[in-house]
Amino acid sequence: MHALILAGGKGERLRPLTDSLPKPMVPLDGRPLLWHQIRWLRSGGVTDATLLVGYMAEAIIDYFGDGANCGVRIKYHREERALGRGGALRAGLDMAPATAGGPVIAVNGDIITDASLGDLLADYDARSNAGGEHLATILTVPMASPYGVVDCGPTGLVDGFREKVTLPYSINGGVYALAPGIRDLLPLVGDHEDSTFPMLARQGRMSAVRTEAFWRSVDSFRDLSEAETHLTGRRAA
Repeated sequence: MHALILAGGKGERLRPLTDSLPKPMVPLDGRPLLWHQIRWLRSGGVTDATLLVGYMAEAIIDYFGDGANCGVRIKYHREERALGRGGALRAGLDMAPATAGGPVIAVNGDIITDASLGDLLADYDARSNAGGEHLATILTVPMASPYGVVDCGPTGLVDGFREKVTLPYSINGGVYALAPGIRDLLPLVGDHEDSTFPMLARQGRMSAVRTEAFWRSVDSFRDLSEAETHLTGRRAA
């Protein structure tokens, strides 16, 4: 099974770390963030990966090489100009080998999760085998409030305060099972999340699998700390 990893991010909110490293190479529990992600993909059945690189690509290529140090065969697509995430995925699909109806996994290069890749694939397979033109199954995760919540009674008196409240919504988890046929619907330049995905949703050709497992998009130093704590605890368990 083949995976595409969007690994071209600059990580502006993680400066000064990302002044000398691309975002996917930020260290977590002694290894680059991207190393943990590739190992997670391998545990889910991925054997080959194309890393879609741009900013400071040499740091990624020098570390991972052909993938022998993490057990997955790796090749690279290097952007000569900024394509956006959708454009990068389209270029990456051109490099993915044709499979007999099977999906390509696509992942944002800053995700740390314990979610089951098998659940995503099972949903994709069931819908694809049911006929129609199912083109994508995406992982979704619970939306946590970025602020503390104040609980008030009917008289206006404050009953209490709650932190890290889970809201009754889901957000895009940045992990996808994509049919190869989605390629021509992706933008040449631009973002799939504001073009291709809304179109597929309107057409009924996309589904979602929600996970309650650990998930972080490492966008800030707080995210980095929480992911580090999780990985350290998991290793010690």
